Amino acid sequence: MVGHMPISRRKLIVAFSGAAAAWPLAARTQQGERMRRIGVLLPFSADDAESQVRMGAFLQTLALSGWTIGRNLRIDIRWVGINADDIRKHAAELAALTPDVILAHGASTVRPLQQATRSVPIVFPVVGDPVGAGIVGSLARPGGNMTGFMISEYSMGGKWLELLKEIAPDVTRVAVLRDPTNSAAIAQFGVIQAMALSLRVEVSPIDVRDAVEIERAVTAFARSAHGGLIATSSGASALHHALVIALAAKHKLPTVYYERFFVAAGGLISYGPDYVDQY
Repeated sequence: MVGHMPISRRKLIVAFSGAAAAWPLAARTQQGERMRRIGVLLPFSADDAESQVRMGAFLQTLALSGWTIGRNLRIDIRWVGINADDIRKHAAELAALTPDVILAHGASTVRPLQQATRSVPIVFPVVGDPVGAGIVGSLARPGGNMTGFMISEYSMGGKWLELLKEIAPDVTRVAVLRDPTNSAAIAQFGVIQAMALSLRVEVSPIDVRDAVEIERAVTAFARSAHGGLIATSSGASALHHALVIALAAKHKLPTVYYERFFVAAGGLISYGPDYVDQY
């Protein structure tokens, strides 16, 4: 079920998860102890603490639904980071295994899987803009072999800026961290730009391609007064979250993040969906 998932609809997410869990248990009961296979493709490192929490929630719910690794379930996990070539390689490897279903996080992993297979079902707990990324035909009728959760509406970009002004009224300059290859991040920046005029704020983008670029750009931005940061959703922002949080603290830049794990790691404030619930 692809669709918008407002923060106030946690119960809907839980209800969806419960309904989804009922099918595999029924299928197992009917078909005996046939081993099923799940592939998992994650654009993070294996020691990423937040990803381990999300996968823990996923595995726990599988166990509660009657699935036991080694008895009736096998899981093949690929921790691939954000390198595009590595993602394509492991996407092809997972598709070649022909698992019963593949779990994939974000457009950076889902798109290569889409190119690798049109038959294996693929579920994404997190994608910023599945329509804009060409993953599904529409929110109402996704079609193909892809389904999952769209994590936000673009209007949330305006909310991030409003929150920043509420917690730091003196801010007149805002740098927006974004992945220039991510359609959702580009759209979010556009909404922030549109909101900036009414709030009398000047906004500028900072691309998050690599750590060196982020540190150089944030340091240069911080040389002038009355600055703040907004981190838009992307795999690159997540990968470099420790650096972004440290730079914000070092330069005393109030920062709004798109997901709670930034705050758990020491960031100031976040507004967005709970990824653990979606897993």
